[in-house]
Amino acid sequence: MKTRIFTPAFALLVTMFVTPTALSQDCTLDVDVGDNLMFAPTEMSISKSECSEVTVNLTHGGNLPKMGMGHNWVLTLSADADATAQDGWQATLDNQYIMPGDARVLATTDIIGGGESTSVTFSTEGLEVGGDYTYFCSFVGHYAAMKGPFIVTE
Repeated sequence: MKTRIFTPAFALLVTMFVTPTALSQDCTLDVDVGDNLMFAPTEMSISKSECSEVTVNLTHGGNLPKMGMGHNWVLTLSADADATAQDGWQATLDNQYIMPGDARVLATTDIIGGGESTSVTFSTEGLEVGGDYTYFCSFVGHYAAMKGPFIVTE
């Protein structure tokens, strides 16, 4: 009689406790916007030890075009957010309301309108655990209402 050690239940336990993906955080963050001045979620966080890269998927569930109610997702140090947003307003929609080559921008998506989606993938290498980061929309006038903390944990 053979003794069977590797049962389906045992395989499930091994997968749950040994497979790296079972222990890792989902490194994809979904952000929803619409025909209002709100991000959902209002706060985002990632684990640097579990995510060497992060993908942010931005979806605009509204109906208005990007010329009227466009949104993007921009990440900067919190200390740079105000100035980056204000400088971007001069850059126009053609430049996504971001000054070309602005080194303060750590990651950004394109501006999208109702029914559109976009994404950005960026490395976490330069981000500091416990650092002070803010994500915001750089569309003219949106910054005051559309911003939130981006938290980097161990």
